Amino acid sequence: MSLSLDDVSRIARLARIEISPAEATHTRDQLNGILAFVEQLQAVDTTGIEPLAHAVDVVQRLRPDTVTETDRRDDFQAIAPETEAGLYLVPRVIE
Repeated sequence: MSLSLDDVSRIARLARIEISPAEATHTRDQLNGILAFVEQLQAVDTTGIEPLAHAVDVVQRLRPDTVTETDRRDDFQAIAPETEAGLYLVPRVIE
């Protein structure tokens, strides 16, 4: 697939980008290079290759899921203006 100057001008208009004719020519050449590369990638036989989530098999070191802080909910709710059933009560802001 190859783009013409009219295609580039139309794409620029749709994207609300103002480009000069010289810029349109340069942009057309760059876009055609990108499209040629995509066609080259699509020509590669990928039969039997599973998709990867990441290019490198990365393993994260995970820490144990343990509680490291004490429960201070009652301390915080004791100084709150209003609470009920363990929840903070706030003024209604949407009517």
